[in-house]
Amino acid sequence: MVAVLVAASLFTKQILWTPITAINMKDVVHNQFKMTNATFVGTDRDNNPFKINAVSGNQEYDKPDIVFLIKPSGTIVRNTTNGKIKDEISASRGQFNHKEKILKLTGNVRVNSSNGDKIRTDEMVIKL
Repeated sequence: MVAVLVAASLFTKQILWTPITAINMKDVVHNQFKMTNATFVGTDRDNNPFKINAVSGNQEYDKPDIVFLIKPSGTIVRNTTNGKIKDEISASRGQFNHKEKILKLTGNVRVNSSNGDKIRTDEMVIKL
């Protein structure tokens, strides 16, 4: 009976075999965990809220504390001598180290602050 079920599935479905040498193991390791529409919410060291969104993100097997982000954006609140300021941030790419709470933004980095300040740069590191 089992042989009939196995044989029937072989004759009714096309099976594609991929030789193990054709698998790009580097790609498997470097894109171990993928996510789309990722959102990270938390508080910084001063207990101010932050929210980071990304179109997509991935984690690498050998770097589990870092999430590599595509088109990150979000809000960060920071303390100043004049009170709290809310920053709207965006970039082409980013890396979020959730263990150390460090956000590294690269490519077309934009920061628009609630106090009217604007920053445009190629790279920025934010310690949350």
